Amino acid sequence: MKKYFMVIRYFAAASFLLNMFGVTAQKIDPSISQKQWKASWIAVPGEQPNGYGVYLFRKNIALTSKPESFVIHVSADNRYKLFVNEKLVSLGPARGDILHWNFETVDIASSLHAGNNIIAAKVWNDGEFRPEAQISLRTGFIVQGATAAEQLLNTNSTWKCIKDSSYRPLKVSLSTYYVAGAGELIDMHSYISNWKKNDYNDNVWKMAQPVYSGNPKNILGAYGTPEGWMLVPSGIPQMELMQQRLMKVRKTKGVSVPSSFPGNKTPFTVPANTVATILLDQAFLTNAYPTLIFSGGKNGAVSLSYAEALFTKFPSKGNRDEIDGKVMMGRKDSILSDGTIAQSFTSLYFRTYRYIQLRVTTKEEPLVIEDLYGTFTGYPFRYNATFESADSELNKIIEIGWRTARLCAVETYTDCPYYEQLQYIGDSRIQGLVSLYNSGDDRLLKNALNQMDNSRRPEGVTLSRHPSYTPQYIPTFSLWYIGMLHDYMMYGKDTTFIKNKLEGARDVLNYFRHYQQEDGSLKNVPYWLFTDWVNKKDWVQGAAPVGKDGNDALIDLQLLWAYQMAADMENKIGMKAYGSLYLRYAEQLKKTIRNKYWDNNKKLFADRSEKDLFSQHANALAILTGTVGINEATEIGKKLLADTSLAPASIYFKYYLHQALIKAGYGNDYLNWLDKWRENINMGLTTWAETSDLDKSRSDCHAWGASPNIEFFRTILGIDSDAPGFARVKIEPHLGNLKNVSGDIPHPKGKIMVQYSNSNGKSIAAIILPEEVTGRFIWKGRSYPLKPGKNIINL
Repeated sequence: MKKYFMVIRYFAAASFLLNMFGVTAQKIDPSISQKQWKASWIAVPGEQPNGYGVYLFRKNIALTSKPESFVIHVSADNRYKLFVNEKLVSLGPARGDILHWNFETVDIASSLHAGNNIIAAKVWNDGEFRPEAQISLRTGFIVQGATAAEQLLNTNSTWKCIKDSSYRPLKVSLSTYYVAGAGELIDMHSYISNWKKNDYNDNVWKMAQPVYSGNPKNILGAYGTPEGWMLVPSGIPQMELMQQRLMKVRKTKGVSVPSSFPGNKTPFTVPANTVATILLDQAFLTNAYPTLIFSGGKNGAVSLSYAEALFTKFPSKGNRDEIDGKVMMGRKDSILSDGTIAQSFTSLYFRTYRYIQLRVTTKEEPLVIEDLYGTFTGYPFRYNATFESADSELNKIIEIGWRTARLCAVETYTDCPYYEQLQYIGDSRIQGLVSLYNSGDDRLLKNALNQMDNSRRPEGVTLSRHPSYTPQYIPTFSLWYIGMLHDYMMYGKDTTFIKNKLEGARDVLNYFRHYQQEDGSLKNVPYWLFTDWVNKKDWVQGAAPVGKDGNDALIDLQLLWAYQMAADMENKIGMKAYGSLYLRYAEQLKKTIRNKYWDNNKKLFADRSEKDLFSQHANALAILTGTVGINEATEIGKKLLADTSLAPASIYFKYYLHQALIKAGYGNDYLNWLDKWRENINMGLTTWAETSDLDKSRSDCHAWGASPNIEFFRTILGIDSDAPGFARVKIEPHLGNLKNVSGDIPHPKGKIMVQYSNSNGKSIAAIILPEEVTGRFIWKGRSYPLKPGKNIINL
């Protein structure tokens, strides 16, 4: 219990970000989005606009006194780090697309002083080595002052700039899908040092070249043509930054390392003409900016390799705690030493790692490792829920789930931080509910819904992931997008936000109408119809089996559920005519599914009309869509739990499987369904793996497996929404063998707290609801009204 709360507090320490930056995100003046900016996008003259490069920009300003406020808007392509008087004040921009290019708004007053001030920015373009999630137009940088007082910082030809030619990309070679960007090779002989200092001599630097006007979205250039990036204010806060020491040395070769390293700053020397390797263990997976400080070692080299786990033989990993007989593979940064004192490297973007392999190759001079540490980064979620029980295993599952969710949430939700960093709808739906149940912060979820809505194609379907340089189409994920909207309608606090998204949901459903037959079933829907990672007959790359007639039950069932959720949204906050229409479509499709896929002998739904293949997926969806009544659902639930011939749900799709089993009446057995999560723990993982094959799971961190961080509260404690905006509460606990358990979750109007206790044969439920919130408590089929404030119910 103690360790669990320590970890939660660690991951909740988002306020450190503000202390480090010394600035706060600001509400912007609406006029900044209503007219062309006076600032221009600038670049270094004579440099290739789209190739790989790192560029430095500087501007000196003189102030008569320290200002109380100094608000600026800043952005770049691809990315920037902004410094004021050598202090990091902003990182960005938050990823978007050209038509929705984010700018950050920050008040830098606390970093300014009377007299000369230096504002400096490092801007980089990864070029052809860019991460797949990085959309780009060309290299550029822009700063716009919020008012006349700050506009002396507007980017124009008065800014000075230079290319830092010390940087080169290091390509990552892995025999798997890796699209998170290259490593860095830095030659310190040509590295530009001290460029952020006020007294740095920049006489050889060039004057910046304006390339485009700063245009907010919907403010176009001449004759109604777009010019450059369409700027929009970022809807999310700046990322958290917190120093994070590595835990321990696991293995060394060629050098002796002090026992206090790396937990404390402890310099040590690698002798001349030596090749030394040191394997460092963070003890848990993290996202962090590594910082290495070293001295001497002229013409030598230092490299940092990063891995979630070591490999026995690719792709096998075995137990993640074990290192013997294993090798390091993956992303790497390398630095060539110029021999000076206190050379420093910090990666441009964060790295994901549990293990770091430090390799030092010296020539004629020894090299001193002065320090090595990380700076954790991620979306600044605070953990605002509690779950308390005597079962330490449950606390461990919550801890790992929250860490997984945090590492898969940066400027967008991501499927995995190491390999892809892409925001997929299927992953984000689960991540969004984890955010609401564990934190209550809905900004990243609303950001995801905006970006998915922005990704819709003219034919109506959304992209499966966005932002993404390469468009990808998974039509089934467009259906989960409608599920995400419904989730936010029920659990979020801004129903108007969802109401404004309903037109896009209608477009998605209209897309599927083009592929529906007269009986309502779908046929030959194009693109990748991914449902789950399943290794069974005729499951191809995650797509369910398709019959000879072009039909499959899983996509029909997903469409049915989307119709039902869309109808619920339309009837509650949209247009009832659409609600009635979608319900008619749903009823027709429900009958067709029953006629086409139900096998009366097996008493199960088949995956296709041939009725030769069966899965947990089809039958779970049949329960969730009400295609069967409660009695049939109970019988199907038994088979879902016992029939090993069914294609099994992976750790991802167990989210839906478990919901179906709960609906079928098996909720009190929920704690018996967590074997895959227990296997993750036993295999040494500190985050949930991507797939159920843990030995060969590509990614060790996929938040689509964090569904227990929802269900511990929604299923075990029973806290659920019973109306849009969580305006009413339904509490229906499934305690299983737990006798004493309690917890709380954030609610749009406060907190919902529950406590279930059993003493001397007497069971009591204590429930506290926020002011103005009512609900119902359900226990053994009986309903009890709940009022605002404290409610005590004898069970």
